[in-house]
Amino acid sequence: MVKLFEKDTGIKVAMTRKSSGETFAQIKAEARNPKGDIWWGGTGDPHLQAAEEDLTQPYVSALREQLHPWALDQAQAANDKTIGIYAGALGYGYNEELLQKYNLPVPACWKDLIKPVYKGHVQMANPNSSGTAYTTLATIVQLFGEEEGFEFMKALHRNINNYTKSGSAPIKAAARGENTIGIVFLHDAVKQAVSGFPIKVVAPCEGTGYEIGSMSIIKGARNLESAKAFYDFALRADIQSRALEVKAFQVMSNLEAKLSPDAPKLGDIKLIAYDFKKYGSSAERKRLLKKWDDDVKSLPQ
Repeated sequence: MVKLFEKDTGIKVAMTRKSSGETFAQIKAEARNPKGDIWWGGTGDPHLQAAEEDLTQPYVSALREQLHPWALDQAQAANDKTIGIYAGALGYGYNEELLQKYNLPVPACWKDLIKPVYKGHVQMANPNSSGTAYTTLATIVQLFGEEEGFEFMKALHRNINNYTKSGSAPIKAAARGENTIGIVFLHDAVKQAVSGFPIKVVAPCEGTGYEIGSMSIIKGARNLESAKAFYDFALRADIQSRALEVKAFQVMSNLEAKLSPDAPKLGDIKLIAYDFKKYGSSAERKRLLKKWDDDVKSLPQ
C-alpha cells in the first residue's frame, strides 16, 4: 500500500503497524503534539472514540459516493471524522489436526468455547490493546445481555491459555500448532486456511458481531494535504482490489472493489445489529474495559 501510494503520488510515507488499542493510546498521548497524520485501518470502535474525544478531524472525500452504505454510516456516526474502509465478521478458527490430536469435539457456537473440555485450548487478545478483542467483548454483551455476557466472559477466561496483544495473533498461533482455537475476525482465519494451514473457520451459531475497519485523519496533522491524498487513495476501487494480492479477505468499502471468492460472505452469516455508536463511545468503552479488568482478567485460571 505504501509503495503504491509513493509511486502514485511521489509522497514519502513512514508507516508504523500497531494494534487498534495501542494506536488509539498513542494518538491520545500525543494529542498536543501529533507525530502521525493518518490512522489507517483497525476496528471502527476506537476510531469513533477518537472522534468523540476530538483527536481526529473531519474530511469529506470526493469518493464517498462510491462506497457501501455501512462505510458512510460510520462517517455519519463520527461527524465525518472517520470512514469505513472494510468490513469483517467476528468468529473463530480452530486447528483441525490439534482438535483430532486432543480428541476434542468440533465447536460450532460461542457457548461451546466455555465447555470445560476446551480448557487451555482457547486464545484471544486482550481487549485493552486489541480492537478485535474489544469487538468480542461488545458482541458477547449485545448477544447475551450484560449480566449473562460477563458470566460467559468469566467462563471463557477459565479456558484461555493466553491473552495476546494483537487481535490476529491467536489464529496465527493456531496455524503454527501452538494453540487450538483462536477468536478472531473470520477473514484472519480464512487467510491462514488459504495459506495451507489446517484451519477451519467458524461463524458462531448464536450470531455474531462485526467490525467496520476505519480510517481517520489525526487532528493537528502536520502533513494534512498528504494525509488527505492518502485517504482518497485508500478509498479507490483499484487500490482496495489490490488487497487480494496480500491475501486480505475483508469486504472492502468501495462498491467496485474486487472480492475474493474465499472471503466470508456477510449475507450468509447471522450478524447482530451491532451498536457501533454506543460501543464506540468513550464512556461505554472505558466502562466495559474496566469491568472486564475488574471482573474477568483478575480471576484465577
